[in-house]
Amino acid sequence: MSLKEDSEGKRSSHHSQLYTSIPRTCMPIVYHPDYNITFMGLEKLHPFDAGKWGKVIHFLKEEKFITDGSIVEALEATEEDLLVVHTKRYLNRLKAGKLAVDRGWAINVGGGFHHCSSDRGGGFCAYADITLAIKFLFERVEGISRATIIDLDAHQGNGHERDFLDDRRVFIMDMYNRYIYPGDGYAKRAIKRKVELDWGTEDSEYLQKVELHSEGALNEVRPDIIVYNAGTDILDGDPLGGLSISPQGIVKRDEIVFRAARRRDIPILMVTSGGYQKKTARIIADSILNLHQQGLIGAEALEGEGSSSLLTSMMCSSGSVGSKFTAV
Repeated sequence: MSLKEDSEGKRSSHHSQLYTSIPRTCMPIVYHPDYNITFMGLEKLHPFDAGKWGKVIHFLKEEKFITDGSIVEALEATEEDLLVVHTKRYLNRLKAGKLAVDRGWAINVGGGFHHCSSDRGGGFCAYADITLAIKFLFERVEGISRATIIDLDAHQGNGHERDFLDDRRVFIMDMYNRYIYPGDGYAKRAIKRKVELDWGTEDSEYLQKVELHSEGALNEVRPDIIVYNAGTDILDGDPLGGLSISPQGIVKRDEIVFRAARRRDIPILMVTSGGYQKKTARIIADSILNLHQQGLIGAEALEGEGSSSLLTSMMCSSGSVGSKFTAV
């Protein structure tokens, strides 16, 4: 819900169906079948696995971790919802979006459009979902006034960095391959903890840096919410990421971040962002299952039936081949 000036100069809220109560029967894992992109077979020409998100859900169902009835289905964002972040001029060039509302800990099986800022897209990213999630929380949830973004996608998250460049409420940690897209020097000014990696960085060095800097970031500023951008394009062999992290390394990476959040009792929202190999869906599913096995996510976070949601994330899909949907 956004806050707007009325005719008397007072701030008022627009009605939004995106901010809604979630029943206790639902696991805070957000998904919608429309996340999977198809357009007469043309999606096969894109390096991204257009059905990745559906495969993640399939694997989690196979392991009996979730059922159709326990998933939080993403809702569609109206233009008024999207104007919380985006300019009307920008939205006029885009299609509709999906917005999911969740609480406690949450994992949006899609999302993570970290190259999109409020006034422009980029890097396959059409909507600034990370910015939108944080701004919704600031405006709608009492007690949420500081956020930390931990961006561990292989690419610099220049979209949310541009949006929060002068916002002291948002602490950004970004760890990425220094030699690849986008190389946005202007946006880098927003990064409070910058970790630039070299080509071919492997598990040992990578995981050591994840733990050191995640702990350091959360010790430096204690946020009310963590938004964790968990791209799998760090995987060895990824055509766009240029790093050499094993599947086990990715699972361990996510565990490190969730453990840091859990130790401090800070709510965390995970989005899956980039990842350009067919096997990434299995790795994401394995990571979610590991988080559950480690006691870092689970039913204990679902207390309070009918209570307001704590975390919000936006995910978009469209029938237009001209609109890109995943994040690098």
